Amino acid sequence: MNFADTEVVMSLLQQEGYDITTEAEEADYILINTCAIREGAEQRIRRRLDMLRSERRRRPTLRIGILGCMAERLKDQLLTEEEVVSFVVGPDAYRQLPSIMKQVVSGSKAAATELSTEETYADIEPVRLNAGISAYISIMRGCQNFCTYCVVPYTRGRERSRDAQTIIGEARSLFEQGYREVTLLGQNVNSYHFEGAERTWTFADLMDSVAQISPLLRVRFATSHPKDLSDELLYVMRKHNNICKCIHLPVQSGSAHMLKQMNRKYTPEWYLDRIAAIRRILPECSITTDVIAGFCGETEEDHQETLRMFRTVRYDYAYMFKYSMRPNTYAARFLTDDVPDDIKTRRLEEIIALQGEIALENNRAEIGRTYEVLVEGVSHRSPKQLFGRNSQNKVVVFERRNFNPGQYIHVKITDCTSATLMGEPVE
Repeated sequence: MNFADTEVVMSLLQQEGYDITTEAEEADYILINTCAIREGAEQRIRRRLDMLRSERRRRPTLRIGILGCMAERLKDQLLTEEEVVSFVVGPDAYRQLPSIMKQVVSGSKAAATELSTEETYADIEPVRLNAGISAYISIMRGCQNFCTYCVVPYTRGRERSRDAQTIIGEARSLFEQGYREVTLLGQNVNSYHFEGAERTWTFADLMDSVAQISPLLRVRFATSHPKDLSDELLYVMRKHNNICKCIHLPVQSGSAHMLKQMNRKYTPEWYLDRIAAIRRILPECSITTDVIAGFCGETEEDHQETLRMFRTVRYDYAYMFKYSMRPNTYAARFLTDDVPDDIKTRRLEEIIALQGEIALENNRAEIGRTYEVLVEGVSHRSPKQLFGRNSQNKVVVFERRNFNPGQYIHVKITDCTSATLMGEPVE
């Protein structure tokens, strides 16, 4: 989402005559787009600012701006504590960036962090920073699920959906420019809802329309909330071969006690019912997830239930984190971060080890199968190899031959690691 937001920011600034540079030494302004969902993300930004201090001392006219969720969360604190920061701009105030940047030329500081109930940047055609095969399309902004651990509703505001026709138009334009894959983005894409002049759009409706642009355009999405994952969407996915058969379905915990503590609005039984629906309607679909180890009040039994959930679902991939309390969340105000760090670490390591075993077993089962792969580029392993992803979003590495990025080829899987499939191209 931050990558997609950065492309919107670059479009707004190019319209005002600014040029993009990848070299900090050439920049008059350095903009850092930030995340606040985990403490580690904010710590990385602090370290980046420390690295820029010498550059700012060498060039006093350099202006450094903090954009995004960290700007929204910390606001005045960043301007007062971080001497190198000239301005902060929140996720809903990017249209004010050009005027803010002119304002700070004199050496003053400025902030624009008002949250909006309407802003979707639907009229902005993003600058594609990674011109090529895949592109992101933001279909909605904000979130109102208010999970107790999460800062997003406070940094990105309430949920609002973008005009469906502008999304379809952007996807069609990308395909005409040569892109072969789009990913529709939202904090909870399943709750996408737009009241158009002639009809009401659900997420399933939107996916159906985007998929019809061309069978050569792959369509992905992120992220799904389990409480809103409908059978209607699953049947739309089955209907279109070009809708990728991969669903990211964050579980966060396998414990009913923890899910209630997190305000996730579903039970383990509900979650497993959605998994069963995916397996029934889309048997070839891969499933990935997010999980938090050591949330407030988590017991050893709660942790064991999470491990049981992993063994039951057998995820193809997981983003796994130990809990870090975020200021201003419900948890920070009303719950106690009472799981010692060493126990959080141990539980996280156990989840990671189990998921590694499951992912390797899942990938070994792929050996001998043939998949359609969208070629993306040269492999990091060797210049003689290319890589791409199959519909299940698994990375596949194969011999380079005379293939080019953007091509669809068929690859027979011959080997694997827990993270990657290796194969041979077939006619």
